[in-house]
Amino acid sequence: MKKEAYIYFLTNRYNTVLYVGVTNNLARRVAEHKAKINKGFTYKYNCDKLVYYEMFTQVIEAIAREKQLKNWKREWKNALINDFNPEWNDLSESIGITDECIKGVEEFYKHGDCRSSPQ
Repeated sequence: MKKEAYIYFLTNRYNTVLYVGVTNNLARRVAEHKAKINKGFTYKYNCDKLVYYEMFTQVIEAIAREKQLKNWKREWKNALINDFNPEWNDLSESIGITDECIKGVEEFYKHGDCRSSPQ
């Protein structure tokens, strides 16, 4: 069974840091980043602005693309973003992320001992 997957780039408000990630649910994952659920790289560097993404029909393809992009020079990543999103706007709203959605994610993780993501 095929399930879609995504690679995505997050940056901070100044566009100085780039994070490349992979997920099977882009809206959920971006909402988690915006809600600061995980205290890793994106939390430390305030990366919560979605500036680029690609969709794949198979998870293995997305993982391969993520690995490829992580080995790219920053200037190549910037060029990819510039072609897709020249103003480096936050694309979160275009994929359905709202303040309500982010609050819902925060509430989900606040209650209970859930480390697995909501599906």
